[in-house]
Amino acid sequence: MTQNLHNRIDESLIALRRILRATEIYGRDLAQAAGVTPAQLRVLQIVEERVDPTPKALATQMGVSQATVTSLVDKLVARGMAQRHASERDRRQSNIVLTERGRRTLEEAPDALQQRYARKFAELADWEQAQLVASLERVADMFDARGLDASPVLATGALQAERKGGPE
Repeated sequence: MTQNLHNRIDESLIALRRILRATEIYGRDLAQAAGVTPAQLRVLQIVEERVDPTPKALATQMGVSQATVTSLVDKLVARGMAQRHASERDRRQSNIVLTERGRRTLEEAPDALQQRYARKFAELADWEQAQLVASLERVADMFDARGLDASPVLATGALQAERKGGPE
């Protein structure tokens, strides 16, 4: 391998590490400021945006399994940020609604990392957006990550994973 190739490999790994570090730091800042994980914050945001969403609708929008959403909602309910209500349309289903504490959490939470990214991404020209998506998909393929459960939430680790000392 040439020196130029080694330099590019190092530069690409440094850029990836910066992304991972930004995600880790944001997760810690969010936990300190609002007491929730990035995935829990995203659930609260979706519940606020939609009318009485079901866990299945949340899972579909987030691109994760229903079991993952159930775990996230369980934690939010236990912390008094959300409630489950029996669906008026189908008694077998439940709808998720925010509590006052959940609304306050949304108001107090720092701007989500993925929202900052989305604003800057939207400012790119169409060709730049397409090129960036293609490049990121290529990187995911290089890590054999094509089939991993993922959502548009910038967080490290599994979405339902609990961390010692972190928000549950």
